[in-house]
Amino acid sequence: MQEQTRAYLSARFGDYYAGARVPDPPAANRREWGYIPFSRGSTTMVRHRSLLDMGALGDFLEREAPRHVYYSAARYDDPDAGTMGAKGWLGADLVFDLDADHLPGVDPEAQGLGEMLATCKDALGRLLDLLADDFGFADYDVVFSGGRGYHVHVRDERLLELGRAERREIVDYVLGTDVDFETIVRTELVSGDTGRETPAPKKTLPTDGGWGGRVHRRLLALLEELAALDDDDALERLQAYDGIGQKSAETVLGAIRNNAGELRAGNVEPGGAGTSKIARALVAETVAAEHAPIDEPVTTDVNRLIRLPGSLHGGSGLRVTPIEEGDLAAFDPFEHAVPAPFRGDEIAVDVHDPGPTPFPDPSGDGTFTVQEGYNYVPEHVGVFLMARGRGEKGKEGKEG
Repeated sequence: MQEQTRAYLSARFGDYYAGARVPDPPAANRREWGYIPFSRGSTTMVRHRSLLDMGALGDFLEREAPRHVYYSAARYDDPDAGTMGAKGWLGADLVFDLDADHLPGVDPEAQGLGEMLATCKDALGRLLDLLADDFGFADYDVVFSGGRGYHVHVRDERLLELGRAERREIVDYVLGTDVDFETIVRTELVSGDTGRETPAPKKTLPTDGGWGGRVHRRLLALLEELAALDDDDALERLQAYDGIGQKSAETVLGAIRNNAGELRAGNVEPGGAGTSKIARALVAETVAAEHAPIDEPVTTDVNRLIRLPGSLHGGSGLRVTPIEEGDLAAFDPFEHAVPAPFRGDEIAVDVHDPGPTPFPDPSGDGTFTVQEGYNYVPEHVGVFLMARGRGEKGKEGKEG
C-alpha cells in the first residue's frame, strides 16, 4: 500500500469515527483490547491494552483511526497484563464465527464475495436455529464481520465460566460431529406379544428435541410426502436411498402404509431392516442439511480477540455491523454495511487488479466493475479496492 493510499484511508476512517457512536461491549473495562494501525508497513497487532490505558473508546477510535480493532471475548482481573497467565481470567463470552472462505462447497477462486456471503448467511440461519431451538439461548448478538462472514456473541452470563472442554462439546454439537444412527437411536428390550419373557430389541428415535428430534421431523416430512404419492411413485422415491431396491422398497412402503402411527411415535424398525436403512440415511441427511460449519477455534479459545461491532474492517472499509434478527433476511452487506461518510462522492483509484466488485452497479445492471488504470468510482467502492489491495489512491483530475 502506497503512502498516499494509507494516508487517505487513515483520514477517512478517522472521519467515520469522528461521527460514529461505537458502543462499548459489556464489561468493557474487563476486556483486553487490540488494534492494527495504519502505520507504514504495519501488520502487527498492538495488544494487551485496556480501556484504562487507551482512554474512552470513542476518543481512542477518533484519535488513532485504527485499521482493525478487536476486544477479547474473555474478561480479566488485569486485562492489560503483558502475559495471558498474569491477566487473571474471569470468564468469556461464547462466540461463534462463520467464515465464508471455510464453508463446505465454497470456492473462493471461482465465487465472488457476494455469492460467498450469501452462502454464509444461510449457514448463519442454521446456527441461530440450533442455538435457539436446541440450546434455548435467547440473548445473543448477530454481527456482520465487515469481511467474509458473521459473528454471534452469546451474552448469557451463565456461560461465562465454561472451559475449553465444555465449549468443545457445544462446537461438536453444532457441527454434528459423531452424530449417527447409533448415537441417536435409543435401544430397549421389550417382551413379546404373548407376555412371555422373550425380550427383543426395539429401536426408537427420540422425538423430544436435539438431533433426534430434528431427524424425526425429517422422517415425518417423508411420511407426508409418501402419503401424497401413489404406490409407483412412492416406491421410486424410496429407492432413491442407498441400499433400497425394489423388494426392500415394497416392504418399507407396506410398513409405512400399515404402521405410520408407530413411525410417528419414533419406532424406526416396524418394517425391519428396510425402514432402519432409511432412518440411517435420514440421520446423515439431517446432519448435512442442518449443521452449522462454524470456525471451531474461535469458540473453543477462551482468550480469543474478536472484531469490535461498529468498527471498520481495514480489509474492506465496511462497517462491522450488528444486525437485528428480524432484519437478517433483508440484510445486504454491500448496502447496509457501507459507512455513511463513504457515500455520495466519487474518487479516483488507480486499479491494478481489475474486474467485478461485490457492490451493485448504480445503473442496476449487475455488479460494479472496474478496469485497469484510472477509474472514477463511488467512494465506498474505491475504499474497498484500496483496502483489498486492488488499487492505489489516484490523483484527482488525472486521466487514465
